[in-house]
Amino acid sequence: MLTDTIIEDDRWNEVAFEDLAENAAQAALMHLALDTAKFEIAVLACDDARIAELNADFRDKDKATNVLSWPSEKRGVDVDGDEPDLPEQSFPGMPEELGDIAISYDTCAREAAAAGKSMADHVTHLMVHGTLHVLGYDHVRDKDATLMEGLETTILGKLGLSDPYDVN
Repeated sequence: MLTDTIIEDDRWNEVAFEDLAENAAQAALMHLALDTAKFEIAVLACDDARIAELNADFRDKDKATNVLSWPSEKRGVDVDGDEPDLPEQSFPGMPEELGDIAISYDTCAREAAAAGKSMADHVTHLMVHGTLHVLGYDHVRDKDATLMEGLETTILGKLGLSDPYDVN
């Protein structure tokens, strides 16, 4: 398994979160030609209270958010729009830790309802998004955002999901 999931909020079981997280993370790595058996991502499925606490502790933002991610090492790029270096397995036979992802049920459910999307589709998008973050992709700068959003759209399309950035 690529993902090692801890479910703190039982509501996640209603959407088969472990399967959604695994499938989304695998799709992202496979799109980038990474062997999913060589890597691991820790995932926390929580609620707004817990993610707000994490957001305050790590980002000094005292509010809930949909998803947070922490790469195990710096993989980002200095030049806006460049591709990050893809990780490699350090020790054969031992999965390389890519990082951690936390996702909030409450915020995801609100966003899915507001967008008229299924919870499963929205969570899949956010897991792809978080997985790309632990791989070094970001969306703060314009060209980085274009690159990351394009990857998300392509990966989600391969999973049969629509472009999450299409506002029409």
